[in-house]
Amino acid sequence: MTDTIAEHLQRCGVSRREFVGFCGKLMVAAPFGLAITNFLDVEAVAAEIGSAKRPSVIWLQMQDCTGCTETLLRPSQPDLATLIFDVISLDYHETVMAPSGKDAELALEEAMKANEGKYVLVVEGSIPTKDNGKYLKIAGRWGTDFLNDVASKAAAVIAIGSCASWGGIPSSGPNPTGAVGVDSLIKSKPVVNIPGCPPNPYILLGTVLQFAKTGTLPELDDKKRPKFAYDRVIHEHCPRRPHFDAGRFAKQFGDEGHRSGYCLYRLGCKGPVTHASCSTRHFNEVVDAWPIGVGAPCFGCAEQFVGYTIPAFQTVPISNATPPATYPDVEGTRDKGYVTATATGLAGLAGGVILGAGYVAARKFSNKPGDESVPGDEGDQK
Repeated sequence: MTDTIAEHLQRCGVSRREFVGFCGKLMVAAPFGLAITNFLDVEAVAAEIGSAKRPSVIWLQMQDCTGCTETLLRPSQPDLATLIFDVISLDYHETVMAPSGKDAELALEEAMKANEGKYVLVVEGSIPTKDNGKYLKIAGRWGTDFLNDVASKAAAVIAIGSCASWGGIPSSGPNPTGAVGVDSLIKSKPVVNIPGCPPNPYILLGTVLQFAKTGTLPELDDKKRPKFAYDRVIHEHCPRRPHFDAGRFAKQFGDEGHRSGYCLYRLGCKGPVTHASCSTRHFNEVVDAWPIGVGAPCFGCAEQFVGYTIPAFQTVPISNATPPATYPDVEGTRDKGYVTATATGLAGLAGGVILGAGYVAARKFSNKPGDESVPGDEGDQK
């Protein structure tokens, strides 16, 4: 495989305009490491990505629900066909590949042989280890043996989804199959965790393309997650954050506060402790296509000890509840072209109220985990 992404796309009839559009969407969703200084220059981004060799990708499915594969099917720029045939070379994937049975096994064998030491292995689903892994068999081989064999000849391994990252749903108590994440078994290869249920597909694509272009993986946090996608908690960029700072909380699903877009913390939202980019990178390329965007609390699926561990409607402690010092004027003074003394006084008063609310919230959040006392009880309007 010697052709670059740009050369292959041109030969397949993909227009330059379509490719540049894809690069623009990718850099917004996954600003991975490339040797350029201005990521707003989409032409430069396209030139850098286009010069990369098409990476060979082998995708294994272990103890999974195929949800992470489903997220791979959703992008429109590029669509699935362009993605797996032109941008990357998806050489083995049980769900989307045409061959089956012996032909599928042969396809895997040939892909591993032709790209030994160069391909990226993507693993979906947790790996059962109890009773010598007897709960999963693929092509006549135990799941653990199958994974170790394919990983041994890979250049890097990406665990996609919370199940592959650290066990996910199958590992929830009492974990009858002994489900674990990929990095519990693979120690000889670099492993990147991309948790989420499911994660955003552009995070995966950005990680693969960086490796194809530079031979490096993104900078990772202490849980092996790419920092470009997991460096902040959802709470920091949540569209309902101003309501949190002002002490406005939905108390029940469907109540007036819920319908008005109030903060979902009291309904068990895990956004304040969940590192993920859902609030800025929505799903299926649809605005507000993410849990909080449709009125559901964040479940915390991208955190190892939050999702599938803490009950869905239980509140979590918050260590930093300090709100912004100021907010844009909403009292209609801007149309006068100047700031009045009254407006200045109101802004100061509002700032004091907001900071006071933040103090009260911070004091409330200092309660021990599981304490039923949550902000908004005192002085709430009925």
